[in-house]
Amino acid sequence: MSSPISNVRPPSDQVLVEVADYVLNFPGASDEARDTARWCLLDTLACGLLALDYPACTKLLGPVVSGTSIVRGARVPGTAHELDPVQAAFNIGTLVRWLDFNDTWLAAEWGHPSDNLGAILAVCDWLSRHQAAGAAPAAFGSPLPLRPAPLCVADVLAGMIKAHEIQGVLALENSFNRVGLDHVLLVRVASSAVATALLGGNREQVVTALSHAWLDGSSLRTYRHAPNTGSRKSWAAGDATSRAVRLALIAMTGEMGYPSALTAKTWGFQDVSFRGRPVGLARALGSYVMENVLFKISFPAEFHAQTAVEAAFQLHPQVRGRLDQIARVELTTHESAIRIIDKSGPLHNPADRDHCLQYMAAVGMIFGQLTAAHYEDGIAADPRIDALRAKMVVAEDTQYSRDYLDPARRSIANALQVFFADGSCTEKIAVEYPVGHRRRRPEGIPLLVEKARAAFTGRFGAAHANQVVDLFADRARLERLPVHQLADLLVKA
Repeated sequence: MSSPISNVRPPSDQVLVEVADYVLNFPGASDEARDTARWCLLDTLACGLLALDYPACTKLLGPVVSGTSIVRGARVPGTAHELDPVQAAFNIGTLVRWLDFNDTWLAAEWGHPSDNLGAILAVCDWLSRHQAAGAAPAAFGSPLPLRPAPLCVADVLAGMIKAHEIQGVLALENSFNRVGLDHVLLVRVASSAVATALLGGNREQVVTALSHAWLDGSSLRTYRHAPNTGSRKSWAAGDATSRAVRLALIAMTGEMGYPSALTAKTWGFQDVSFRGRPVGLARALGSYVMENVLFKISFPAEFHAQTAVEAAFQLHPQVRGRLDQIARVELTTHESAIRIIDKSGPLHNPADRDHCLQYMAAVGMIFGQLTAAHYEDGIAADPRIDALRAKMVVAEDTQYSRDYLDPARRSIANALQVFFADGSCTEKIAVEYPVGHRRRRPEGIPLLVEKARAAFTGRFGAAHANQVVDLFADRARLERLPVHQLADLLVKA
């Protein structure tokens, strides 16, 4: 006879508990993490502003139903939109991720921790506006706690450090891509925990929101890989952050949670979606991820190709006048790059091209630069690009693959060497760490600031851009600023 079904509620899964305790009892962050977080915020906002130049992105922005309005809503940087926090999270998250230019985390799972800003900024701005007006915010008809003062940018930075840590530590040893699931799952998980805490949730409510985030399963990686590569990869994170805010608001109503959402036999995430593997935290949660996060500073490119493009730039002066004489190009890389972005054959759209190692390296060698415009159809039609791609031979260097996973090194190495028909060749150009790596912070941060200044100038003009950059240069003043005042600085009529 079968055993009777038990209705006894199980204890909460350890991962849910550890994450909830972390966001509610934040141990504080290192000074390095706090400093990196402000530059991360500046860079992430800049990436969003740059995306506003692309109609494929802007057509997705604004309210779901045109003409609807909201009082004291969250603002969307670079626009005049004022939205509820769920839709604002989608808008901000979509802007941030559109050009594949925001920060990156590489481990067993990959991802972009600043994707979580969609949820964090939307919730903080929405709450801050209500608190400044002395009006209690409400969702689903339920009032939320009213804080004594508006949230400040310090709360945004702390939220970013927490979300980076949750997403990044879960990524260290849990490879969702190997079972076909997309990394935006971790954005939803991290954002739901942080958003619920920002809303004033207690331990039970944070655990509830987390359980719902895992119950949702995950998007398939189909939209990131041939033959289906497409623009959903540019709004998937926005979708994840908006879902996270919705789940956080649902949890705040007192809705029940599912304590063994991960581990329940047969029906839990691990058995249904993770082939029975346990999901765990590889290290105690602190501020490790923000300290080690990778910035995309010089050009928008899938991060596993960043050092290949830097090498291509170095080769550009030697090959630009001899492109028709090239016999082959040897591109040496690591296993993760081969698995994700090693592509041959036709590339159908910008989303396909910015995830092709050979395309990005070819553009770097031909033009000596790489911008978002180089992924568009006009430049992609240049026959030199596909001709050079066809001459590329991609091979793994096993040492590169080991160093990629080594927590003491965390390299993202690529090397390029060009061989000509006359038997001559260039030197082999190897780049182990991209300019956005922690090991190159002194070199990278000034370049990051100039990237941001250019983005703000393009949207608001030089004077306004300098005002924003000067604000970020003074960390103490930035941290004290109410969030809604920062958001107002970013409004575009």
